[in-house]
Parts: sequence; structure tokens; C-alpha cells
Amino acid sequence: MEKEYTLMESDTSQWHAIVHAKCPRCRKGKMFAPGFFKQKMHKRCPYCDLYFERHPGYFYVSMFVSYALNVAEFVTVGIATYVLSGGSENMWLYIGLILLATVLLAGFNFKYSRVLQMHYLDPGLRYEPVIAEEAHRMLVEKEQKQEYNKEVAGT
Repeated sequence: MEKEYTLMESDTSQWHAIVHAKCPRCRKGKMFAPGFFKQKMHKRCPYCDLYFERHPGYFYVSMFVSYALNVAEFVTVGIATYVLSGGSENMWLYIGLILLATVLLAGFNFKYSRVLQMHYLDPGLRYEPVIAEEAHRMLVEKEQKQEYNKEVAGT
């Protein structure tokens, strides 16, 4: 099984790292496994080996971020429904569309509430390219050593 590591010449912007759900320390490793419906977060960054859940209950704060995202979505859907329906007063139209938006955007809220928490709300976690590169180098050396040991043991 081949590991995919990409080295980037220039620093990745924080905006790019947030949009693409990259690690806040190295901005290169993906925080989530691929898949739209299956939102599985990696335990560690595949690039710099940062442990994402930094302490027990770490992601409780992301519930508040998710709440804020939901409120913004409710208001947006409510205003859009009002404008597009010509000022309809049908309460069930609003409730139905808001509930539909909530269900459709649940995966988005789960993923980006955690990404936003790690990038903006953790004071001890910041972009550190030097530490990330050193951790990446050590991780690659460790994997190469394990592969060498397997080859030696297999022959």
C-alpha cells in the first residue's frame, strides 16, 4: 500500500487549508478520509502525524460552531424562501425547507465545524511548517525502516 505525500513549494494559505480541510499545523495532510456521505476524520495527520483530538472532549466546542453554522443556514434559507415565494405566509413551507436544508447540510456542518475549531478556536495550535516538515521527515524515515525490517525478516 503506497502512501501519498505531496510536497508543496510554497506555503499554503489558511483559507485554502480550511476550504480543503487540511491539517492546521502543516496545511498539507487531509483531516478527513475521502467521501461525501461518509464523514470519517483521521486520528492523525497523514503528513505531520499531529493527533487531531488533542484531549478528551476536544471536539465539544465544535458543537457550538455547528450551532452557529445551523443558525446562519436557517436564516439564509428562511430569507431565500420568503424572497423566492413572494412573501408566502405558509409556516409549513418554511419549516419544511429549513428541515430539508438541515438534513442536507449535516455532513458539511460536521466537517467544517471541526475544521474551523482547529484553525481558529484552538490557541495552542498554529501553522508551524518547520515542525511539520521535521515530523514528516521522521514519519517517512520510520516507515522506510519498517519496510526494511519487513524485507529483512521476509528473506
